[in-house]
Amino acid sequence: MAVVTATSIGIHVGGDPLFSEVSFKLMRGDRMTLSGRNGAGKSTLLRILAGEAENDSGSISYAKGSRVALHDQRPPRDRNLNLKDYVFSGRADVIETEKALERLERSMSDGDMSDETMRAYASAQQDLDLAGGYRWRDEVLVVLRGLGFSEEEFDRPLSSFSGGELTRASLARALGARADLLLLDEPTNHLDIPTLEWLEEYLKGLDASVVLVAHDRWFLESVGTSVLELEAGKARFFSGPWHAWRKEQAARQVALGKQIEKQQAEIARMERFVERFRYKATKARQAQSRVKKIEKVKKEAAAMDPQDRRVLAFDFAQPERASRVVLKMVGGRIEVPGRVLVDNAELLLERDEHVVLVGPNGAGKTTLMSTLAGERKPAAGHVKLGHNAKLGYLSQHAETAAGDGTVLDAAARETGLSGQKVRDLLGAFLFSGEDVNKQLSDISGGEQRRLSLAILVASGANLLLLDEPTNHLDIESREALEDALLGFPGALILISHDRALLEAVGSRTLVCENGELTNHLTGWAEYQKRRDDEEEQQRERAAAGTKSATRSANARRGGSPGKEVARTRRRVENLEKKIEQAEADLAKLEDELADPAAWSTAEKSEKATRRHDRAKEKVAALYLEWEEADRVARETAEAVGA
Repeated sequence: MAVVTATSIGIHVGGDPLFSEVSFKLMRGDRMTLSGRNGAGKSTLLRILAGEAENDSGSISYAKGSRVALHDQRPPRDRNLNLKDYVFSGRADVIETEKALERLERSMSDGDMSDETMRAYASAQQDLDLAGGYRWRDEVLVVLRGLGFSEEEFDRPLSSFSGGELTRASLARALGARADLLLLDEPTNHLDIPTLEWLEEYLKGLDASVVLVAHDRWFLESVGTSVLELEAGKARFFSGPWHAWRKEQAARQVALGKQIEKQQAEIARMERFVERFRYKATKARQAQSRVKKIEKVKKEAAAMDPQDRRVLAFDFAQPERASRVVLKMVGGRIEVPGRVLVDNAELLLERDEHVVLVGPNGAGKTTLMSTLAGERKPAAGHVKLGHNAKLGYLSQHAETAAGDGTVLDAAARETGLSGQKVRDLLGAFLFSGEDVNKQLSDISGGEQRRLSLAILVASGANLLLLDEPTNHLDIESREALEDALLGFPGALILISHDRALLEAVGSRTLVCENGELTNHLTGWAEYQKRRDDEEEQQRERAAAGTKSATRSANARRGGSPGKEVARTRRRVENLEKKIEQAEADLAKLEDELADPAAWSTAEKSEKATRRHDRAKEKVAALYLEWEEADRVARETAEAVGA
């Protein structure tokens, strides 16, 4: 049965239709990605599905009892809660069930043993069991850890976290809600690559329907099973992975006679993307084979609104030629108060090299980049620019577009251009008409980033240091940046969490991790594949070591691998019998306590409560012991190859 079915949904904003005739059906395990320009209505559709906004036409139906959870970019309201309690609040229904059980137990201890009370108690206990039992909090904490929070942070108040950390906390709350329909608006924001990969695997393992909006192409390809395209007020559903939809979309435009050269290039881009992505085949089954056939495109398909087709398009001008080595770091040590981020770092960058810099959050990538840019001095060693090297630095916070005045003022001030030249530059970065007269204090994050890129392009730099240049950019703008960087004739170092951009641009990979800067003479995907292979080999060696240790232990005991497996399995079976007996004892006790005489006095009530609590605790403890024994039995069987 479908978790959610949408039929001809439509909504108007200010009297004009935002979108209409949106229809789809999602089963458990379906993960639909929303595509569309900013303002196309993606976030609005998520809020409609979450029940936070109303559709003007059409209908939505949900499977009976379905739970819905929404993650968006709004920060938590109550900053006085600690992190753990905030994330737990996503399971408010389970918390209420626990409170109901406590109230019923108090009533029973006070002598209320009516049929109604006993039925209510049994029903509440069943609800709690279905929600994960008394260990549901452990499941939620697994999500917190997966999203990069440490145990020490669980009890910190929300008011002590940064904006990016609060966004991750909101995501953890939604993931921990155990929803049947999970709605995610930009879930990849503020996540490093290891956390992104954890999130991909988590979502692919969910027994739920997922609808998500994201600008990370690698993430969309890994997670998505279908695409809902919102364009020019119309909707189109595509069943299949993200890259297949992009190729179909480009072919559709070719058939309509629109920008044929551009769309053919887009099809080629998707083919390259799949080739780069393929090494993750074990993590993204949909990328295992190429698209065999692009659907026939109907000639009568409605043309898209020209306003919707505005795209970022730019190229870097041919810069002045620099010396062979444009940037060098020798013996670099980079520190922050109380911590050494990188020690004894060596770096040499030649004039046409494109290098990517990767590493976990907090490893020091941004601090290293600002040191290379000359904005801070290393604690030891030195950084030197080559002869005729002209540096262009884009920080992740886009300070190059800071200051007073309008967009036009900032562009003229930073580039030295004037008149039509500065307007033409801004037009290439989608600032047209009155957009150029917007105050810098009023522009969005995406506009800030586009303005910073415009200033960078006009700088004539032959050495680019780019720290998260895709922040706030949509997919089309990211691809325009990718094309421009691929054609950039100078040197560059790039930090990004956009794995598609890393792989497309970089021919060498620097890794900042564990206080070291290491050099790898491959692109990012090849480096990551080799790293994944090494980790897999380590796991295999560890498993082989466990197997050998098990056999040695058996030999010392005079036993055999088969006997050890049998022994661990017998322990599991014995515990299962103990659980069966404990549950029978608990049921017998509850029948006994159903007699009002067992609760007739305060002393008897207290005694009955203690007996009931001990019986429940015994069952719970046996289950924990069984889980551990079962794990050991399975690992022992794997170790000896049974």
